[in-house]
Amino acid sequence: MPRIITALFCLCQSLLLLHPAHLHASPLTPIPDSVKSVVPTPDIDAKSWMLVDFESGWILGEENKDLRVEPASLTKLMTSYLVFEALKEGEIKLTDKVYVSEKAWKTGGSRMFVQVDSHVDVESLLKGLIIQSGNDAAVALAEHLGGSEEGFAVRMNHKAAELGMVNSHFTNSNGLPDPDHYSTAGDIIILGRSLIRRFPDLFTLYSTREYTYNEITQKNRNSLLWRDPSVDGLKTGYTKAAGYCLVGTAKRDDMRLMAIVTGTESRKERADSVQALLQYGYAAYDGLLLYQPGADVSKVPLWMGKQADAGVGVPKPLGLVYPKGQRDKLSAALNIPESLEAPLEAGKDVGSIVLKYDGKPLLEQRLLINADHPEGPWWSQLIDSVKRLF
Repeated sequence: MPRIITALFCLCQSLLLLHPAHLHASPLTPIPDSVKSVVPTPDIDAKSWMLVDFESGWILGEENKDLRVEPASLTKLMTSYLVFEALKEGEIKLTDKVYVSEKAWKTGGSRMFVQVDSHVDVESLLKGLIIQSGNDAAVALAEHLGGSEEGFAVRMNHKAAELGMVNSHFTNSNGLPDPDHYSTAGDIIILGRSLIRRFPDLFTLYSTREYTYNEITQKNRNSLLWRDPSVDGLKTGYTKAAGYCLVGTAKRDDMRLMAIVTGTESRKERADSVQALLQYGYAAYDGLLLYQPGADVSKVPLWMGKQADAGVGVPKPLGLVYPKGQRDKLSAALNIPESLEAPLEAGKDVGSIVLKYDGKPLLEQRLLINADHPEGPWWSQLIDSVKRLF
């Protein structure tokens, strides 16, 4: 029979040893009414905007999140995502030399000023892409990974579909205007969450304030990096048709928030708007990161195995936000068997953890076996068999 254990959350739970983040993020959903702050969201003058809790995927506020917009240089989030993925999977290396074609060299708009027919290493191009928002760097990387920019766009759209970006379509790597090149605030947040989750080391490039290439120093266009030390990304965008866009993220203690605005009227307005959304989120909510995959949520007694118990954990990070100062209303219930029997394989579903607020269910996540548990030696199994008789 399953057992149910209920306990108030304590600070030590949020300070458990964290393991590498899981690939998949939870979907974006409206924050449950029971934990929605009574404090209203700020007034934002933009075509569309969103504020999201990174861990839970709860939408803390939004307007026109599914409105189709030109993503402008926010497109480069997808370009960098595919480069990061290629690096992680060993398809390319940071030291690889990339040929700069005439097309890449001649691409207009923001540039890192690479020279035609030169060979530039992937690491430099990544910095030019992310920090300097170089359109020339975007095309050079696209041609290197896709054979052509058109081929790279195919990869972009495959990845968008894989991530659940159902309202996006890409035709180029840099975001220059095209009628068939579009996205939404909601899709960009999905992309940004996955990028941070999958590539935490490379993601730090987005917090770099300036970069010098070819003796030309350019500052990161995300002015929030200078305003707020908790802000560590992500990306700006601008074209005349798209207006001024910005997706920003900040982390304070265990609480990461993401905010996006599209179609504002100036650089200052996009920065002010994202800053207002982030400031609202931290003023209205507290956040708690409880468990990462691989950490033991609980241990279950184990029969017939080499170990006396088996650790169970979550398949993806488990965190949430709640109204400011209301932590004492949080509790958890574990629905797990009283005991298990070897052999067991890692990943086996054995129950769930239910997070509650004010005694009412709020969020549920499955619990899985954290490691393989083979059968123990014959003599220990014999002892366990006798024990179970009594």
